[in-house]
Amino acid sequence: MKLMFVRHAEPDYKHDSLTLKGHREAQLLSLRLAKLDVRDFYASPLGRAQETARYTLERTHRTAETLPWLAEFRGRSIDPETGAERIPWDYKPRLWQGHPLLYDVNHWTEDELFRVGTVDAIWRETQAGMDALLARYGMTRDGHLYRCDNNQPDTIVLFCHFGIMMACIGHLLGVSPMLLWHGFCTQPSSVTTLVTEERVKGEVVFRCMQSGDLSHLYAADEPYSTAALFPECYTGRDSTDPPEWDALGYR
Repeated sequence: MKLMFVRHAEPDYKHDSLTLKGHREAQLLSLRLAKLDVRDFYASPLGRAQETARYTLERTHRTAETLPWLAEFRGRSIDPETGAERIPWDYKPRLWQGHPLLYDVNHWTEDELFRVGTVDAIWRETQAGMDALLARYGMTRDGHLYRCDNNQPDTIVLFCHFGIMMACIGHLLGVSPMLLWHGFCTQPSSVTTLVTEERVKGEVVFRCMQSGDLSHLYAADEPYSTAALFPECYTGRDSTDPPEWDALGYR
């Protein structure tokens, strides 16, 4: 089985939709996905993911099932530096890198950084949602692997978001999401593919074979969006929103 996690195209967060560039990205993405033999499509309920999926679904005359738990990871905690709520992938490195528990996939939500807030609850919801989805295809979680009597070379596409995608992948690979959230970037409209490996009959694990692939943009000379990345060099602007959004009103 292949799981293809598609991050929504460049977002207009203010309207939970896509920017003009995002619409171009979604169109190019649809040309790529339409060539694949996809068994099932799934999508986050949020507008920017639904709009990204729409181009592919219309081109292929297919539908996607909306999964409520596939919405962007909703867990929040209190930033000790500001006292305000913060999403876990936006913490400054110096606030979390010295915390050993955060590197442990089994105990990372027990760290003091997340003792207050909803991160643990949403992590558990994500794990349950991912396992329930895989159970539809005959996979049963057993420790860090899955039992499956009839694993098939199907392709499943999930239109979603960076935060929830990394949480799902962390669960599937046995890696703390904190390491994925802060160590990897999947840019708008990118495709991250996990494939099963079944070296012992009935014992299935997942392996990442592509992360943040943007070949559909490169093929059309469409530049990638920086919506997801903090500034490469210090600017005093501590945001993952592209600077040009300030004038365009996308945030």
